[in-house]
Amino acid sequence: MKISTKGRYGLRALVDMAANTNGEPVSLTQTASRQNLSLNYLEQVFGTLRKAGIVASVKGAGGGYMLAKDASEITVKEILEALEGEFSIVNRITDECEDEVEAAIRELVWDEIDRRVNELFQECTLGRLVDDYREKQGQFVPMYYL
Repeated sequence: MKISTKGRYGLRALVDMAANTNGEPVSLTQTASRQNLSLNYLEQVFGTLRKAGIVASVKGAGGGYMLAKDASEITVKEILEALEGEFSIVNRITDECEDEVEAAIRELVWDEIDRRVNELFQECTLGRLVDDYREKQGQFVPMYYL
């Protein structure tokens, strides 16, 4: 499975949004401008993220989007599953009869790749991505999580 532009742009926009908030809602117009992304596309992506409970929208003047919970509690897995669906390297066909060779390959290769990738996605948080992004920008401010 390839991560689509929806997943890549969504993750990118969330890192940007989390890095550029001071507790106030962030305008998608600003995020789209900073990241050189389509505003209309981001609005669709953030609608999906809102339905998944990852972001919350704030209406009115000074409105925009905010994280629904702390960045350290949001995993890359949660974000990508909201935008892309469950990760699997191969499409599963439940009706298909599997012989011993196919079963061995599935168990030893495809299932293991899925397990490791999902483990990586689960371990990596939005908070870690934001910290790394800030460090690369030279504006690292350590976040202490209790």
